[in-house]
Amino acid sequence: METIRRDLEHKIIGQRITDVDVRKKKIVRSKINIFRQRLRGNSFTKIERRGKLLIWQLKKHGQYLLLHLKMTGQLIYRGKNEVIAGGHSWPRLGQLPNQYSHVIFSFAGGGQLFFNDLRQFGYLRLVDEKERQKIIARFGIEPLTRDFTWAKFQQAVRGKRLNVKAVLLDQKVIAGIGNIYADEICFRASVKPNRAVNKLLTGELRKIFNSCSVIIRQAIKYRGTTFNDYVDAAGRQGNFAGHLKVYQRAGKKCRRCRRGVIRRIKVAGRGTHYCPRCQR
Repeated sequence: METIRRDLEHKIIGQRITDVDVRKKKIVRSKINIFRQRLRGNSFTKIERRGKLLIWQLKKHGQYLLLHLKMTGQLIYRGKNEVIAGGHSWPRLGQLPNQYSHVIFSFAGGGQLFFNDLRQFGYLRLVDEKERQKIIARFGIEPLTRDFTWAKFQQAVRGKRLNVKAVLLDQKVIAGIGNIYADEICFRASVKPNRAVNKLLTGELRKIFNSCSVIIRQAIKYRGTTFNDYVDAAGRQGNFAGHLKVYQRAGKKCRRCRRGVIRRIKVAGRGTHYCPRCQR
């Protein structure tokens, strides 16, 4: 999400929106006529991110467009000579628009932005400044921001009886960490993802804290985890997948200890990967 946010800022900021085609009304959590009216002839001045939520500031009307891809959403920008995309990697891009293209933005410069969603859990919604602030307040501290300090991290997780992975995935506690990165964070910290947070030693908790920033920073550096045919604004694929230590490596030898075999279990309702030898 951070990679596509940065890429789209270079492509659509300041471009006038000439049309908004809403093909699946349930995706838009605002009145459709107002949604179209506020967006047509308008433009985006800034794209922010909080956790996995993108917040698009509009030039007119004092409004913001909230966009969440949820489990299967895709955000695809098609310009004259390029296609860039972010989000879930299935289905493949193929022809655009397609049966999964539920909302389409057209810009004066000729580009189009497609909101695709296989299972239709994602959404778009217009809000004002007051509502934006209320929504942002629901998120926890986020790695790579000024709020992500050791003191605030301890305060956020102190006394929680949930397992480590459940806490990492809870956006109200720590914002912006998904399933892949939670596994990688636990591996780097040498902590089993199903350990209870309130049973961790201070040193172990500190390793989790440090690993959150390290793993997210690496993921952004390598432009995200891409498994299929997505490219960024410069035509490059995200390649953090090549740096994964445990995720989707079940049955393979650990890249750190070289002796353990990566296991896949279910933790916090999600497929979870870890090394039984390295992680305690």
